Amino acid sequence: MSGLVSPAVIEQIRSASDIVDIIGSSVPLKRAGANFVALCPFHKEKSPSFNVNPQRQTFHCFGCNKGGDVFTFIVEYEGVSFIDAVRRLAERARIPLATETGAAPQDRHLKETLLDINEQIARRWQSVLTNDTAGQIARDYLHKRAVSEDAVKLFRLGCSPDAWDDTVNWAKSKGFELPLVEQAGLIIRKEGEDRYYDRFRGRLMFPICNEQGRVIGFSGRVLSGDEKTAKYVNSPETPIFTKGKVIFGLDKSKRPILDAQQAIVCEGQLDLIACFMAGVQNVVAPQGTALTADHARILKRYADEVVLCFDSDNAGQNATVRALDDLLASGLAIRVATVPAPHDPDSFIKEFGGDAFRQLIERAESFFDFYLNRLCATNDVASDRGRVAVARSMAEAVLKSGSAVLADTYAQKTAHRLGVAVDAVRAEFKRVKAPAKAAEPKPEAEAAPAPVARPSTHEFWLLKLLLLEDDLAEHAAGYLDPSWLQHPVVSHIISLRLHPSEEGGYPRATSLLAALPDPSSRSLVTEAVSDPRPIPDPKRQVDDLLKRLRDLFIDRQMAGLSRNLANPALGDADRVQLMQQQSRLREWKRQPLAPVDGA
Repeated sequence: MSGLVSPAVIEQIRSASDIVDIIGSSVPLKRAGANFVALCPFHKEKSPSFNVNPQRQTFHCFGCNKGGDVFTFIVEYEGVSFIDAVRRLAERARIPLATETGAAPQDRHLKETLLDINEQIARRWQSVLTNDTAGQIARDYLHKRAVSEDAVKLFRLGCSPDAWDDTVNWAKSKGFELPLVEQAGLIIRKEGEDRYYDRFRGRLMFPICNEQGRVIGFSGRVLSGDEKTAKYVNSPETPIFTKGKVIFGLDKSKRPILDAQQAIVCEGQLDLIACFMAGVQNVVAPQGTALTADHARILKRYADEVVLCFDSDNAGQNATVRALDDLLASGLAIRVATVPAPHDPDSFIKEFGGDAFRQLIERAESFFDFYLNRLCATNDVASDRGRVAVARSMAEAVLKSGSAVLADTYAQKTAHRLGVAVDAVRAEFKRVKAPAKAAEPKPEAEAAPAPVARPSTHEFWLLKLLLLEDDLAEHAAGYLDPSWLQHPVVSHIISLRLHPSEEGGYPRATSLLAALPDPSSRSLVTEAVSDPRPIPDPKRQVDDLLKRLRDLFIDRQMAGLSRNLANPALGDADRVQLMQQQSRLREWKRQPLAPVDGA
């Protein structure tokens, strides 16, 4: 996990990633004294109990007890692994990662340069759309399509001027080497010559972003009526853009998808924008209609179900059918929402509204119901040949699910639609061989950790003081015997806190969070440091708590001795020895707090 990245680099990334900025980009934060509060993004609530501490760089929710540092927030909020959270924050902070399998420094530099070029040209095209005469044709088109100014700003739409050398001249003016701009996919070298021309000319430009929101490519829609020109031109494959691994809009919709555990897959960028602006935000669009295995794997990280909502024409319906294999292989449940002809999602929403589209999604049918309907519509079910074709195609599709229940269910539905005996369709299903699946070893289920009881008030307050007051760590290390602590989690955290590093300092809360293995431990730390109010005379309070914990430990020892003395079978010598131990404990309890042995 984090072993691929050195602790020093993780600390560098943590220091460069202000938790208020990171969380505030996803959750509306309001200042409350020295801290910030918000409605918790991890559970539903009416009053804000989500607390962000800028001084300690931690967050904690007093409602659901989730807490941690900036890495924990990305892991929990975006549903990614720790190392992916590290990568995302490193990329945001422009910190190169030297991992065991990482790219060479020159490759990382190239990618950063290409990202910078894309970001700057995206701003250039945004400015053209907003301010330049060359952007009027795009402004007229967006007005005609009823795309709002808010949508234009949110999705950073732009316009590439209708010229062969606009981007070429822009790159020269910015000092970018033209071969680099060519690598970014923005210009094309004329064959056999040392001259370049623009790839995107006279087009409405849609920036394509990675999951962190950085521009990695573009899709340009033609604005003129030239039938010889492709309707859409996309960036070619580049060191930072792989078409089959990028999903348009995911940078904005990943949180709504996580919340809904459902991803709606539309066909085009304008469809997605219309859905998103109408409040249906758990929506994405692949680049073109081809949904790949990589797309399916990416979506599986965020959702359990996919609703395909492609156009109702033949191309859209065929794309729906082609998506089956990869979606099934990823383990996603699949439904299909059919937008009534002649509409696509964009025009449907414009005419009927977002609520009507939401209802259409809710009524989406299972993929196999959709497929049966399509097969019956595209085959002559009145003929023997047509009925056999439907039965065999259904068998081939359903058997890919590997479910005997689905196979029998759709054998019955197919028989009913075709007007034939169920046993005949079942026999036809059995004649079709199910595709072989590679056996995947199933990991053994781990037992759920037993819930840990709350620590006592004394132990929690000692933990709180030691985490908030850095100057008291060395003092407490000299006066605390770990055996005085009963709560295992508190004992573990305090032992880490009071163990000096090789440099001689004591680890702070953010460093402890990285060393704690489970959410309950991290939650206890973030809860302890969430209240920023100053504590009067903290050293005296620590000493009082240490003495109280020592005395409670003595009381427990005394109680154990009393139980042993009550044993009638106890010999005289043993009884005298136990009574002497009791006497020593009473004397110890009367003494003031003193350094422990070995401190």
